Amino acid sequence: MSVETGVAPAVAPAATVPDDHVIVLFGATGDLARRKLLPGMFHLAEAGLMPERFVIVGVSRSEMADEEFAGLAREAVENCGHGPVSDATWDRFASSLRAADVGRGYDALGEVVRDAENELGGEPSILHYLSLPPSAHAEVIENLGAGGLVPGSRIILEKPFGTDLASARSLDKALHVVFDEEQVFRIDHYLGRDAVQNLLAMRFANGMYEPVWNRNLISHVQIDVPETLGIGMRAGFYEQTGAFRDMVVTHLFQVLGFVAMEPPNDLTSKSLMAERQKVFDAMLPIDPHRVVRGQYVGYRDEDGVASDSETETYVALVASVDNWRWAGVPFLLRTGKRMAQSRHVLTVSFKKPPRRMFPIDTRHFADSFGCDHLTFELGDPGSISASFLAKLPGPTLRLGQAHMHFSYGDGFGGTEQALDAYERLIHDVMVGHRTFFTTSEGVERLWEVGEPLLRDPPPLEFYEPGSWGPEAAESLIKPHHWHLPSGHI
Repeated sequence: MSVETGVAPAVAPAATVPDDHVIVLFGATGDLARRKLLPGMFHLAEAGLMPERFVIVGVSRSEMADEEFAGLAREAVENCGHGPVSDATWDRFASSLRAADVGRGYDALGEVVRDAENELGGEPSILHYLSLPPSAHAEVIENLGAGGLVPGSRIILEKPFGTDLASARSLDKALHVVFDEEQVFRIDHYLGRDAVQNLLAMRFANGMYEPVWNRNLISHVQIDVPETLGIGMRAGFYEQTGAFRDMVVTHLFQVLGFVAMEPPNDLTSKSLMAERQKVFDAMLPIDPHRVVRGQYVGYRDEDGVASDSETETYVALVASVDNWRWAGVPFLLRTGKRMAQSRHVLTVSFKKPPRRMFPIDTRHFADSFGCDHLTFELGDPGSISASFLAKLPGPTLRLGQAHMHFSYGDGFGGTEQALDAYERLIHDVMVGHRTFFTTSEGVERLWEVGEPLLRDPPPLEFYEPGSWGPEAAESLIKPHHWHLPSGHI
């Protein structure tokens, strides 16, 4: 069963075109820049959502000519972009690309940025994008301040923001010596996904859901992000972080904030961020006894990984939000590398009625999880499914499982106009829209929540690549069990 959609008759205002910008991209030759950032900015330009005039300065630690950076960028766009690239479209974009080398100091970067400002004319905005590991942030921030490249600029920092509470506070202190908080944008690309932002619309724009969105009617909530991929070329990064720091403190806790937040007074950045912060403040510290840490067999054989590494590639845990709405409702979180599927699933499971009067025919259950739940596919393009019981055809009142399904890929005329999460968030920064970014207060509070686990982690349990992780994760969440819409557990 599908759900029909229609476009509202009112026409939304055109998306804002940012002011002229000099974008300084640190880590321009890295994996994220190649996969997401350079293809994303190219697509924004194609969609008319980049500034009318802009320069992208690709920063590296080794000598790189403008032509070399342009060649790297074209390869990235062709391999990871939205579609074929015409020479005319590319030439317009390539004319904005410049390269800078900071291997021998930041003076050369300052010259390139000032030349770009003079080329654009007027007073273009400056956006620094730190596509770098957390260990490199403080040094770059200090050098930007010393080089006079901070006044009037904005800065994007990639997650994770530190590796624990102490390092997050240290980074925040170094950041605020140079930048005001209003200049800082801590990016978590999960918050840029249409499917994640749709949680707000689902809850607060529809009168049927908000009245039941509480501990009285919800049994438990699952946020499940398994991945089939391993660590690839990221061993150096992953050995410093692991699954909990890389995925849970950032992505999964942020999704939890959207699920559990109270209705905001309005859709301003201030109201939405305040309500998410209240959720984080109400979270109980993670109990290490309610956590399973795993590592896939063969991880220690990866290049750059220590032969006795204790880094987890899998984590499953029970989180709690101790407030009036959610007291007693477990939030079950799971993520891992080299698992059986790659999915991004949120499941809201409702309580069973106090008494069932109808016989249920489980032969008609396509989903082994059962009934009475909403499933949000948070990956692109995203979808929402409702599972419920309905009468089976025939002379008796027997019930079977039924579904209603909405897909972004099929609804609203498809996804041709959709933006990638990074694209949407880069555009938000250029126009100064802060709603879907994290704050220093929120970051530090989530590290506080995770501090007991980081201080006293349970021992690793090993699992086979292609499996669903350690068996102990099944016992962890009893009487519930893990849910994926395909029926796999």
